Amino acid sequence: MQGTRERVLDALAEGPVSGPALADRLGVSRAAVWKHVEALREAGFEVESGDEGYTLAGVPAFGGAAVEYGLAAPFAIEYHDSIPSTNARAREIATEGGEDVVVLADRQTGGRGRLDREWVSPSGGVWLSVVLRPDVPATHAPALTLAAAMATTRAAREAGVDARIKWPNDVVVPRDGRERKLAGILTEMEGEADRVSWVVVGVGVNANVDSDDLPAAADPTSIRAEAGDVDRRAFTQRLLEEFDALRADLPSAVEAWRESASTLGRRVRVDTPDGEIVGEAVDVRFPGTLVVDTGDERVEVTAGDCEHLRPAE
Repeated sequence: MQGTRERVLDALAEGPVSGPALADRLGVSRAAVWKHVEALREAGFEVESGDEGYTLAGVPAFGGAAVEYGLAAPFAIEYHDSIPSTNARAREIATEGGEDVVVLADRQTGGRGRLDREWVSPSGGVWLSVVLRPDVPATHAPALTLAAAMATTRAAREAGVDARIKWPNDVVVPRDGRERKLAGILTEMEGEADRVSWVVVGVGVNANVDSDDLPAAADPTSIRAEAGDVDRRAFTQRLLEEFDALRADLPSAVEAWRESASTLGRRVRVDTPDGEIVGEAVDVRFPGTLVVDTGDERVEVTAGDCEHLRPAE
């Protein structure tokens, strides 16, 4: 949000303020104040005019300006009602030099997950991608995926959902003897071995959507199904604020992830580029390496598709 417009919002939120008084306070013309007020109204903010001046009467339920307002994290929001892929748009912003930009959408029409799987993103979800330029070596970038999963889990728990994390990038909810998928993370990166140029962290959360609108193969759930509809604006803000805090200390983010993981202590099957690994998941080490005890040895897995097995398997 534009700096002056944010200051206008803050002034309106404090109570009635006249146009001339607001112009003097901000050091702008009265015409500029009027333009900012009209722009806020167009963005969905309820700005009332009375004898004593302008008053902020309501904030839009969702959207870029709504999420930016009151967000305690240094992200600019680019919002789309509909977009093919937030990650694709975020990559464009990254290649243009952007940083700390969040591409947020109400729905995606061409989203992709890991292994190029289709990601269905109906209206009512929280679909976002964050453009980052972290000062870390490329080998540390996987920790950002874990940080995003942890941030999503914390926001979901605040919304009343019993969320857990499945290695490496799924947020799940245990119910009826199964783990139902609530959210997924997709991280993309460009850079050299010793330095990251940019990272895009995509997060997709089944928020206020019906499970029937999601692919059955993923055994999905949603915040709506688990705890009722959530305030998407507040949820998105909490997710971004938690992620901002976790990215500042990636080793601690991995430690927090470990404490919320559903994978550790479970028998797993991991499909890797080098073959299948079956055993007990015993640890996750920085920056996100899964340690599997096969019975013969402990294998460190940096990437793969993980399946939680039942004891009989």
